[in-house]
Amino acid sequence: MAMTDGNRSYSVRDMIKENKKKQNGQQFVEWLMPKFLLLTAIISILTTIGILFTLLFETFIFFERVSIVEFLTSKEWLPWDEKTGSFGVAPLVTGTLLTTAIAMVVAIPIGLASAIYLSEYASEKARKVLKPILEVLAGIPTIVYGFFALTFVTPLLQKVIPNLGIFNALSPGIVMGIMIIPMVASLSEDAMSSVPNSIREGALGLGSTKLEVALKVVLPAATSGIAASFMLAISRAVGETMIVAVAGGSSPVFTFDVTKSIQTLTAYIVQVTTGDAGYGTTVYYSIYAVGMTLFVFTLAMNLLAQYISRRFREEY
Repeated sequence: MAMTDGNRSYSVRDMIKENKKKQNGQQFVEWLMPKFLLLTAIISILTTIGILFTLLFETFIFFERVSIVEFLTSKEWLPWDEKTGSFGVAPLVTGTLLTTAIAMVVAIPIGLASAIYLSEYASEKARKVLKPILEVLAGIPTIVYGFFALTFVTPLLQKVIPNLGIFNALSPGIVMGIMIIPMVASLSEDAMSSVPNSIREGALGLGSTKLEVALKVVLPAATSGIAASFMLAISRAVGETMIVAVAGGSSPVFTFDVTKSIQTLTAYIVQVTTGDAGYGTTVYYSIYAVGMTLFVFTLAMNLLAQYISRRFREEY
């Protein structure tokens, strides 16, 4: 028995052979893909282990030269003098926390308000237009944000705060907050949009206003995702480099005065890696100790985000 297809004819045997070839090809792909995906996962894990090993190894060399007690308790960071220098990381930590706190004061209220509007009030047409425009902020290079803070925001703030220095903590903190708004808004809006409409309809049916539904029903139900977005935003602010390096200055001073020049953990790493320290010096190894401190901060934030997300998911 044979079948024709245009100018060619196929027997049943030929059709069976072709089906077997297709099945063999599919089986090979099914066999290959899990192994390929496993390989990519192993590469990711090995890369993480390699980074962590490098940090730990170089950090141990630093602590062979500098007391860990001095590093954690001293309030002076004067690394450039090999003989009388001090390596207390507290000024860098306070500078980092100060700019991060300012950024969160800007990003969290505006980002959350934007998410509530996009999720509960905006029409589908408005959401499709506004959300991509908001997320454009996330695509702007951070060096551009840095010069924006230095050349525009700082002079503007100096008109209101006359004693504000050209390098300060306030300006980069505000601009970091602006940069992080899309992250908070997008993740929070996704969390709120995932709340079932039946919950909203039930609350409206009981006589609640749209604002009450948003604040007292949807917001608590989406707390897991919203809290995680806040933690990720804090991690992003802690790890920000170029904005604080350009507009924050390079004065590692233990202070909580937002008008003064400061230096963050990341800004110090930038300063040293631009060639100010020779290989093998204590200053050189100090960047690994500072990097390890930064790694601990971001790891703690990510673990806290996972814990909060899991905890609120269980409650709601």
